[in-house]
Amino acid sequence: MIVSRDKKQTNFLEFRNHKIVYRRYASLYFTLCIDEMDSELAMLEFIHLFVEVLDQYFGNVCELDLVFNFYKVYQILDEMIIGGECMETSKRVILEALRNADYY
Repeated sequence: MIVSRDKKQTNFLEFRNHKIVYRRYASLYFTLCIDEMDSELAMLEFIHLFVEVLDQYFGNVCELDLVFNFYKVYQILDEMIIGGECMETSKRVILEALRNADYY
């Protein structure tokens, strides 16, 4: 459904009892399935922050970075999300935690 949508349409879809929030960066699609009561715009900002952190960590992230370093992608998400809620929004803090984990 997402790939076939026109670029001029919104980045939000309703699917059953949930909302789909997505954003496209070059050839990569980042998609979240959220509850009806969650803020679509906040989730769109979360996707953007996630991509910015990926870009800084990998240096212009691409599909191969995500495929061959999926454990790092999950580690980045673990730094940002706790218990299903976004807890850290500072790129500096997230990247510092990743550097510290890489060091040890």
